[in-house]
Amino acid sequence: MSRATVLALSAMAVAVIVIANDFTALSVALPSIEADLDTNLSTVQWVINAYALVFGVLIVTGGRLADMFGRRRMFVVGSVIFAGFSALGGAATDDTWLIVCRALMGVGGALMWPAILGMTFAALPESRAGLAGGLILGAAGFGNAIGPLVGGVLTDELTWRWIFFLNVPVAAFGVFVTLRAIPPDPPGGERERIDYAGVTALSLGLVALLLALDQSSEWGWGDARVIAFAAACPVLLVLFGVVERRAGAAALVPRDVIANRNFAAACLAVLLMSAVFFAALLYLPQFMTKAMGYAPLKAGAGLLPMMGTFAVVSFVAGPLYERVGAKVVVSSGAACIAVGMLLLSFLEAGDGYTTLLPGMFVLGAGVGLFYSSVTTAGVTALDPSRSSLAGGIVYMFQIAGGSVGLGMNTAIVTGGGADLTGFADGISDAFRVDAALALAGFVVALLFVGGRVSAAALRAHRPHLPRAHG
Repeated sequence: MSRATVLALSAMAVAVIVIANDFTALSVALPSIEADLDTNLSTVQWVINAYALVFGVLIVTGGRLADMFGRRRMFVVGSVIFAGFSALGGAATDDTWLIVCRALMGVGGALMWPAILGMTFAALPESRAGLAGGLILGAAGFGNAIGPLVGGVLTDELTWRWIFFLNVPVAAFGVFVTLRAIPPDPPGGERERIDYAGVTALSLGLVALLLALDQSSEWGWGDARVIAFAAACPVLLVLFGVVERRAGAAALVPRDVIANRNFAAACLAVLLMSAVFFAALLYLPQFMTKAMGYAPLKAGAGLLPMMGTFAVVSFVAGPLYERVGAKVVVSSGAACIAVGMLLLSFLEAGDGYTTLLPGMFVLGAGVGLFYSSVTTAGVTALDPSRSSLAGGIVYMFQIAGGSVGLGMNTAIVTGGGADLTGFADGISDAFRVDAALALAGFVVALLFVGGRVSAAALRAHRPHLPRAHG
């Protein structure tokens, strides 16, 4: 690769680390935020969920804007929004202020991520798509891995507020390097109208579901408000389908994109898998803090087996993808995610740290294999002109699935009881549900991602062993 290409890829890696670090750094700080702002678990989860939901829903719009108006331009705009509301979030005096800032940070992230994917895939030839996907998810894995440590150090030594303040100089550095390394790109498509009706219907549908899950532990499942939110969700999602059909080429998810069988399968697999990683990121540190008595820094370090394995395997997944193809790598990752979550589902109050290690190692390997490879499989299933949009849609399914899964996990955990045993039992029950969802995702990946299973495909990836004689 030329020096310019290496510098461009380095710029994208720095930008990805900014976003990925922000997801996980707060996971170890939630108990401190809960105490400092005098709130509760059901509310404080929205510090993560508000960001994830807005990010996940608007990321497709971000992909469309990046393809229409230029990826570098949208990345810079997104970075400014992200950094500005990070600074305001760090100054929050109550949970509402903080959650609103996190939601607006999600707008910035939604502009940044698809632009990063588009610029990265454009920097390399199509034959190296696996390397591009591995680089992005490897950098994300590294950012995720250091996030809990960074969050733990800042929370212990200063305050959780510095997790937000740190985003400002790091985002500024990412913009500086990107402007130096990435040349301005002309708009890649026609200036179509944005599907605001689709964005609104999908957003309201997901928010209604999350509110039903979130408030069920406080109001009860039989409460009229919970029933209303739960009933509104499918109505709004059906309305989203109607709106998309009428929007034609301007649809949030264009018909020619979602009609691609390989791309649709990748999105479905991501949707089913995404509750798992979010749940592990939130509840493993919570378990270490509340059940094992760990300080935030120690809880952050406690995630290293999972996050470090995720980071290392993500970098390995790119070359492996190019060698054996999407089917093998994506399916193997999905299988590891299901097994890892099942192992973690056996935790009990009073368990020691070593009990968590097997599940964390297997889960980290699975996440590293699955997400980098399924993203590449989805993006390369479509025309290169759709790369930012495709990356945005895949990530929308990841974040939407993770947000809904996180709400579901929180409803299960809070329903387990307020004492330590009930808390641990609730986590165990939630993780078993996550393992079942991951198993369903594995089936989808095995049968449909990277094409259907065929005898020829299996023979192509089967090791050639010498035959036994005699």
